[in-house]
Amino acid sequence: MKTFSLYTHYKQILADTITPVSVYLKIRDRFPNSILLESSDYHANDNSFSYICFNPIASIKVENDRIEQSFPDGSRKNNFTKNVDVTHEIQKFTQRFKVDSDREFKFINNGIFGYTAYDAVRYFEDISISKKPNSINIPDIYYAIYQNIIAINHHKNEAYIFAHCFNTENNINDILQLLQNKQFASYTFNTEGDIDSNLTDDQYKEHVELAKKHCARGDVFQLVLSKKFEQGFKGDEFNVYRALRSINPSPYLFYFDYGSFKIFGSSPEAQLVVSNGKAEIHPIAGTFKRTGNDEHDAQLAKQLIADEKENSEHVMLVDLARNDLSRHGENVNVETYREVQFFSHVIHLVSKVTAQMHGDTSTIQVVADTFPAGTLSGAPKHMAMQLIDKYEKTNRTFYGGAIGFMDFEGNFNHAIMIRTFLSKDHKLHWQAGAGLVSRSNPDNELQEVYNKLGALTKAIEMAENI
Repeated sequence: MKTFSLYTHYKQILADTITPVSVYLKIRDRFPNSILLESSDYHANDNSFSYICFNPIASIKVENDRIEQSFPDGSRKNNFTKNVDVTHEIQKFTQRFKVDSDREFKFINNGIFGYTAYDAVRYFEDISISKKPNSINIPDIYYAIYQNIIAINHHKNEAYIFAHCFNTENNINDILQLLQNKQFASYTFNTEGDIDSNLTDDQYKEHVELAKKHCARGDVFQLVLSKKFEQGFKGDEFNVYRALRSINPSPYLFYFDYGSFKIFGSSPEAQLVVSNGKAEIHPIAGTFKRTGNDEHDAQLAKQLIADEKENSEHVMLVDLARNDLSRHGENVNVETYREVQFFSHVIHLVSKVTAQMHGDTSTIQVVADTFPAGTLSGAPKHMAMQLIDKYEKTNRTFYGGAIGFMDFEGNFNHAIMIRTFLSKDHKLHWQAGAGLVSRSNPDNELQEVYNKLGALTKAIEMAENI
């Protein structure tokens, strides 16, 4: 297997006058297909970095049942998914890169950045995902390695400019000049037409009744069915991201530009985190709408903790996370349980389930065997996904998938693509679902969908005035 040596050059700069958004705006016109990852959760040093990645030099893409790989020397490798194990191919792709540096960095400075769409589950599990009309076409899996990464440390007000070079001169001085430029281009955003949906409200409530019947029969304990929306627009959808990060600051903020489409959002939930061999899943289940009155919201939080239906849903998904992690780990532990977390429009119950990975298990295998998140499918997962495929009118594509990065050592951090937009062909697409159980009330579950999307619809409105 041919390998590629990347030599890491870097420069440390003071970052007290720059923000991830201002850096991204300066970079994106010069370097198309750049990406931005931020975190609004700076409580721990591990969470204090934001990343701007640009200048892709290698990639792996799974689309239309083909795996396409490109490498820094210009070579390519193509294969059909039916001929190979997709999980193994991604693992082999990462092993082709050898990184040389004169310093060890305790944060991500190189690796693969990208996403795995919900529909990619058919490569990991024995399940079929049918092609449905009026669905969006994007690759099922796309990861890239970038020559240039800017890592901003919010704790220390410092930034690192990286150039990971394969037989090329490093371009750090050029990037520094870009950052020192006080000007950057900005554009307007305007909606066109009305918001459309793939389901009427009454049709969604009918789906709730279908799910209740499956739960009552014992086919599933819980089923997550969703409702999709779309909005035409013209102009710069980055303004919607800027509005969303302001309205709904979340542990995961991201904007990935792939040219013909973009994925961006403010997700509250991790798909999977792997750090030094320790794997974590953070199930979110149990949702109440916020009122905007802090005292009233504090009372609602107490009611949420005591709510029998919301808690039974949460317990079920914590157990599912424990089972998922036990497939490739030991010492499975629920480190935090039913912690109340407040977001801009909703209150959630959140737990943290961890396990120590077996030494001979690759991170990508753990990803495949825990994908998708149980909070986006239901339980048992396999039957829940079959029912999702049966009842949902359009393919989920990005919705419910995972987006983030994995370094070459196997450390992994992906958000679930919820509270997330996909922009393609001058249309914004977004989606939300509810965890449906035998005692679900159709009106309440429909309202939960709208509560979860409150920040997104508000961000569209706000973006028109930026």
